[in-house]
Amino acid sequence: MNIRNVAIIAHVDHGKTTLVDGLLKQSKTFRENEAMMSQDLIMDSNDQERERGITILAKNTAVTYKDTKINIIDTPGHADFGGEVERTLNMADGALLLVDAQEGPMPQTKFVLKKALQLGLKIIVVINKIDKKDARIKDTLHRIYDLFLELATDDSQLDIAVLYAVGRQGSSWSELADYISHAANSNSNKPTPDLTAIFEAILKYIPEPKTNTEGPFQMLVSSLDWDSYRGKYAIGRITQGQVKPGDTVVILKTDNSSTNAIVEKVFVNEGLKKVESDNVTAGDIVALTGLKDAGIGDTIADPKNPEALSTIVIDEPTLSISIGPNTSPFMGKEGKFFTSRQILERIERELQTNIAMRFKITEDGQYILSGRGELHLSVFLETLRREGFELSVSKPEVITKTIDGIVMEPFEELTIDTENDYIGNIKSELGRRRGILISQEELTINSSRLVFEISTRGIIGLRGVLMSISKGTATINSNFLRYEKYSGALQKLRKGVLVASETGKTAPLGLTTAQSKGDVFVGPQTPVYAGQIVGTNGRDADMEINVCKEKQLSNVRSVGEEAYTLTPPVVMSLEQCLGFLEEDELLEVTPLNLRLRKKILDHNKRYREQKNS
Repeated sequence: MNIRNVAIIAHVDHGKTTLVDGLLKQSKTFRENEAMMSQDLIMDSNDQERERGITILAKNTAVTYKDTKINIIDTPGHADFGGEVERTLNMADGALLLVDAQEGPMPQTKFVLKKALQLGLKIIVVINKIDKKDARIKDTLHRIYDLFLELATDDSQLDIAVLYAVGRQGSSWSELADYISHAANSNSNKPTPDLTAIFEAILKYIPEPKTNTEGPFQMLVSSLDWDSYRGKYAIGRITQGQVKPGDTVVILKTDNSSTNAIVEKVFVNEGLKKVESDNVTAGDIVALTGLKDAGIGDTIADPKNPEALSTIVIDEPTLSISIGPNTSPFMGKEGKFFTSRQILERIERELQTNIAMRFKITEDGQYILSGRGELHLSVFLETLRREGFELSVSKPEVITKTIDGIVMEPFEELTIDTENDYIGNIKSELGRRRGILISQEELTINSSRLVFEISTRGIIGLRGVLMSISKGTATINSNFLRYEKYSGALQKLRKGVLVASETGKTAPLGLTTAQSKGDVFVGPQTPVYAGQIVGTNGRDADMEINVCKEKQLSNVRSVGEEAYTLTPPVVMSLEQCLGFLEEDELLEVTPLNLRLRKKILDHNKRYREQKNS
């Protein structure tokens, strides 16, 4: 059977996963009565993916069209999960680059296209969502051509095929005129689902894998999977040769060590399922079991010809956090796992598959976890939380480099799409964080796109602030640019906090007093402990406050006495909590709660520490 290996790449929310849904359904991968035929975002199986509406983990699927097996790799669109993109693109020979017809090329579009062109992949451009009211199709196309001119490594990469699609309706066209004609002649605004143009373009433009079926077996492990029945799956594309169950292979590790193993089972993709195969050949994407020592970037090879393939190169992380067991007075009350040993074992397991993440233990025993950004780290912390872990987490720190004796820090390109009413306040906030405005363009009559260059330090905690400024309407994206000379300390970006002075349950009188000082994070009858942060102060200094204070009961009632009026507490997401933290604070993460706290809970010890510093 002929094979095509194609990745779907795009900026976040430009329609990758929705398009894969259409390809799966229209290739008759499922029976008409299967549940998947009425399901959306089939590939986003992870709970957090469905809740956040983003793809986090790259996934493989396969469809058959005109006797050709098409292996499809659905990749994340968010820059924080670039490691997932980098490790899976090497399995593909080509890519569908989706671009939103209204938004045009965005920061992550540039990132994923650059990686694909560096690997020599053949690109098919799909301008998606062309039915949007504010779609700028021709302008988007011109900007895509400009992007190719900037990133192409040779002239042949400038010869690109362009298709047009409405992914959520499962329709595509090879010419824009065909869509215009169809829309004009149709009695309905919803075209009949038809992705034939994309299927045909894949067969026409994406090359077959260059293979050597007669050579010794060789495969680079690009991904790992696991289940309780088969154990570990080593997933990758066979570069040359063949493999079948019972074959002896050698695992060539990235540290130059090697171990022999026996392949127990060989699986290939059919739709969303892994199907056993007795014999597969070069060019196909397979999953092998029995290789418990295999890791991402390792080469699986014939023991008689143990030749390693080039390993996967991953960009370095830019942020780090300190992570450890929960040390608050509420430790062990809400979770199942709360010891350092359990946390360490779970982190080591994560590092086997999350290759963009780094980990080290400092001399004083702290666990330092490094990742691509706040979202990358917070997704892992949320996963631990749902698994029953209790943790304490420090403020995210930017990872600096020393080059020729000069301290360098990461800088990013920050793109903000916003309504024009909020531009002034957004520019003011970015100015406080030393962001430099690079460009400003009008998107519609009422909205604009602002592009800034700003240090990664300046972005920490920014997303929540901008969402507040824009009343939740702004779209914010960032992409790593380069390392530049450290620009000195930023001004303090946050006011002081309200710190609970007593342990107990919050009471209406105490909360009313706290509300008069600033925003409050806890509601009535909520357990708190001394040293816990319960709100923000309107002033720069921190303030101790007793939110457990109750009105003394007596038989005397004043005339006109009224009930307390309490406003709902401010609830922050895990990313917002991380962005809120200062140096002397921690985030307590449990399966039931997120609590902000001071590192030193005792007021007197905290005061002495501040006095000595």
